[in-house]
Amino acid sequence: MPVTRIAVGNPGEASEPDAIRAALAEFFSMIIFVFAGEGSGMAFSKLTKNGSATPAGLIAASLAHAFALFVAVSVGANISGGHVNPAVTFGAFIGGNITLLRGILYWIAQLLGSVVACVLLKFATGGMETSAFALSSGLSPWNAVVFEIVMTFGLVYTVYATALDPKKGNVGIVAPLAIGFIVGANILVGGAFDGASMNPAVSFGPAVVSWTWTSHWVYWVGPLIGAAIAALVYDTVFVGENAHEPLSTNDF
Repeated sequence: MPVTRIAVGNPGEASEPDAIRAALAEFFSMIIFVFAGEGSGMAFSKLTKNGSATPAGLIAASLAHAFALFVAVSVGANISGGHVNPAVTFGAFIGGNITLLRGILYWIAQLLGSVVACVLLKFATGGMETSAFALSSGLSPWNAVVFEIVMTFGLVYTVYATALDPKKGNVGIVAPLAIGFIVGANILVGGAFDGASMNPAVSFGPAVVSWTWTSHWVYWVGPLIGAAIAALVYDTVFVGENAHEPLSTNDF
């Protein structure tokens, strides 16, 4: 079972140069992703003078997030693994692909990157609101949790298949593209219902800047459960114990 490979890590790991560089890579990748993703929604609001959501707006959001995540994962892949998502980091931890201490460092960098991106957006747009994620009318928080579980399962399953599987071979080249595509596709499915976060950091930044926390827990519980299930399923069924090398403090 992958959980048997869970590692806490060396207490001094957080101060190692490679760990600091990895955290910085996650920080900047998150700024790139959130600035483009959240910014596309703000641009839509400006163009429509705060008009209601439309199918065209949903498609634009899907494309903006897919393109931005493709780039954000690509630029961080060789340094941090290009997680750009606390749920992905959590899934990697459950599968024994990252230590707890390095994972916490990633989480801090990812959350800070999202907040900084939203602050920059608010300043650059002359004070426009960075809207927090919200549930559509008629959707209960538990409905949204199911949405987030299933969508994040698809995302983290894709991460495992294309980036973390030791047997991935040349398919690793398309990992950033595949990850961007699954997020874009999931936004087309869930965007009209709960915003289709799949990423606690993406939800955290707008919530902090707008100070709106209604149902915010949904965007943590759902993605983390979905990520854990994906890690357990993929690693147990398709990887197996013999395919793994012992985890070192330098593994992401």
